[in-house]
Amino acid sequence: MRFLIDAQLPLRLVRQLREQGMDAIHTLDLLSGNRTSDAEICDIAESEERIVVTKEADFVHSYILHRRPPRLLLTSTGNISNDELVALFLPALPVMAAAFESASFVELNRTGLITHS
Repeated sequence: MRFLIDAQLPLRLVRQLREQGMDAIHTLDLLSGNRTSDAEICDIAESEERIVVTKEADFVHSYILHRRPPRLLLTSTGNISNDELVALFLPALPVMAAAFESASFVELNRTGLITHS
């Protein structure tokens, strides 16, 4: 899986994903960094076939209205530490991979994954 991690999520998540063999970039890796617009993030995700990982409702609205980004992983965990986020995210990778085989919008919360149609 290829991920594009949005600005409000920690750079540490990218490092942890890379250690798991995933192709992951953060908005900080992009030319405009965390100032990269949502439209640019969607363009990059589409051209590089990346899953946008975000907490932002704006991406959910864009996905519902325009199917942009093409694949979206919403983290709806609320306020948790980076350690807790990584502890939820990494063990869910195999289930995420399976979910993205049939869905393009998946949500990670504190209890597991929700696949949206």
